[in-house]
Amino acid sequence: MKFRRSERLIDMTSYLLDHPRHLVPLTFFAERYSSAKSSISEDLAIVKETFEQRGIGTLQTVAGAAGGVKFFVNVSDEEARPFVNELCSLIAHPDRLLPGGYLYLTDILGNPTIVQKAGRIIASAYVNTKIDVVMTVATKGIPLAYAVASQLNTPVVIVRRDSKVTEGPTVSINYVSGSAKRIQTMVLSKRSMPEGSRVLIVDDFMKAGGTVMGMISLLEEFNGTVAGIAVLVEAEKIEERLVDEYKSLVKLTDVNVKEKTIQVAEGNYFKRRTEE
Repeated sequence: MKFRRSERLIDMTSYLLDHPRHLVPLTFFAERYSSAKSSISEDLAIVKETFEQRGIGTLQTVAGAAGGVKFFVNVSDEEARPFVNELCSLIAHPDRLLPGGYLYLTDILGNPTIVQKAGRIIASAYVNTKIDVVMTVATKGIPLAYAVASQLNTPVVIVRRDSKVTEGPTVSINYVSGSAKRIQTMVLSKRSMPEGSRVLIVDDFMKAGGTVMGMISLLEEFNGTVAGIAVLVEAEKIEERLVDEYKSLVKLTDVNVKEKTIQVAEGNYFKRRTEE
């Protein structure tokens, strides 16, 4: 079956978006559309130009007999900043305030549009970083972790507070929560990831960073390496921050429980990207 160029471009775009950071040989598209490689190259040039103009991402060409193209997501700061500002306004609503200075974020983390956009923005900062696994802790960080992983084409590993019989043998550690200073437990299945994996840690909310430090300690049991740390919201007024190298989209600058006010601002995401 012969495809018209318009049909090829639509199908090609869909395939590339569904397979980020995956090397696609030109022969794959040539056989898929029964077209010459020269035509496929012209199509890919159009797709690449459109991706870059629309702020969707870019295509990277790999030369050689085993070469092809890879799609990398890329959200520019100009596109990301309005979303982050809108997120700040959404989070600043006083009804979100919970005891202990925590925020109600369930509706935000359950909104596919918001989570997918946040995932694309976070993934954009790590497209050139070797990442084997995205790790999060159950349960609220799971949607964001999957959104990030879908753009990086990596599996997700979920750390739990207690063991599940369905996960087989597990590794468990005790850690001290950064804010409450309580001893807590983390559990991860031994089959969850290969030894020596490079891991991107993703979470929804970070206060002092005790949970993140717990995941880092758990990684050591697998001889894993932290490739990056990203959170949706960080709390700013913390006596002792246990984690230094991380990226956040939103910063909780002040919470007044008595007055029921919440002040938020941009996180360090844009500053950290500029520094890289």
